[in-house]
Amino acid sequence: MAVSDQIEQLVEGPIISLGYVLVGIEYVKNGQNTVLRIYIDSDQGISIEDCERVSHQVNGILEVEDPISSAYSLEVSSPGFDRPLFKQKDFERFVGVQAKVVMKLPIQGRRNFKGLLDGFSEGNILIEVDGEVYELPLTKMSKARLVA
Repeated sequence: MAVSDQIEQLVEGPIISLGYVLVGIEYVKNGQNTVLRIYIDSDQGISIEDCERVSHQVNGILEVEDPISSAYSLEVSSPGFDRPLFKQKDFERFVGVQAKVVMKLPIQGRRNFKGLLDGFSEGNILIEVDGEVYELPLTKMSKARLVA
């Protein structure tokens, strides 16, 4: 199980109990620097105080459960205008919106796709780029964001 999936299982319930939605988790290693970024949202939007509240709660859970053995920085953030997309529901929710999807490996000779989200079907992100609809396997996606 990926570290981000394991952390999601640990923190999603507590984040929901605080009144927020867990949008997604990024676990990024860059040389000696490791960042655990947790995106939260709510109907009222997200303030700095909201991020601090969730950070305090999540930090306590991670200290007890210790799913990450090395040093890391914890960041809790609003998804912002260039919202990251993680799950099927994200791609369904933002149909008709511009997005950029980066794949782990090339699909039809390319890794980067920028266009209109066209939905989600049978495990695939549907995105229209220059009049052509591509089916991109969610499991092979590196990252995706709305284009602000």
